[in-house]
Amino acid sequence: MKKFIALLLVAVMTMTMFTACGSTDDGGEAATDATVFKMGFDAEYPPYSYMADDGTYTGFDIEMCQAVCKELGWEIELIPIDWDAKDAELNSGAIDCIWSGFTINGREDDYAWSVPYVDNSQVILTKGDSGIATPADLAGKKVGVQIGTSALELLQEGGKCADLAATFGELLTFNSYNTAFVELEAGSVDAVAIDIGVAKYQVNSRDEGAYVILDEAIATEQYGVGFRVADTDLRDQIQNAMLKLVADGTYAELAEKYELTDFICLQAGTTESAVDAIDEEAAE
Repeated sequence: MKKFIALLLVAVMTMTMFTACGSTDDGGEAATDATVFKMGFDAEYPPYSYMADDGTYTGFDIEMCQAVCKELGWEIELIPIDWDAKDAELNSGAIDCIWSGFTINGREDDYAWSVPYVDNSQVILTKGDSGIATPADLAGKKVGVQIGTSALELLQEGGKCADLAATFGELLTFNSYNTAFVELEAGSVDAVAIDIGVAKYQVNSRDEGAYVILDEAIATEQYGVGFRVADTDLRDQIQNAMLKLVADGTYAELAEKYELTDFICLQAGTTESAVDAIDEEAAE
């Protein structure tokens, strides 16, 4: 009996040790010891970040972040956030970055930014039969925009496009662009102020001619990955991996997949020296 109890205690202690260490991967490293990178994103912002029909999160930004984490040997945790609460989520440590079609312009000093990776324009999207052909035609119209976006910052009081917004009949805000499009389809708003990449996705996913993007953009800007101001080391690690994905063609392939080729602003040839410098630093 004593021998049986002794063997039982040994078995329990062994199980406890394995449980405390966590399961191991093929490389023998405990999963609990792996770096987990928490990506904060807008779950309703196609083609950059959104939920696919199968219930998984996908999009250009999400696949880029997944590829970056694979390059670094990190695990990724996808954390959808309320876009209007993005700063609170970042500053609390709930997320490590804001990576979801996030505009640098006007926020240069508020975050530690990665290099710009997408050129973007703010445009007006409307129904094909609305009779709206230029921004001037928005006079007296109801225009929708998502809360917490650079489009709203441009149009609200003090913004670069405040004079244009002053001609609107009403500027309506929504928690997501998906909601704004529902209202546009229902006729509750006449147009939506939106990023061109998102607008193009919406136009291409509907019947030809049902929606149009006005030729004249209301502003231009660039996207980057935003980190807490103090997190420059983390920013550098992510950025270095991004540049390697530019150099090996992954970035361009994903841009083509999500029909963003016309908007990407990093080219493989221009990043070769940066990647060489990264490799030299790692060798040291």
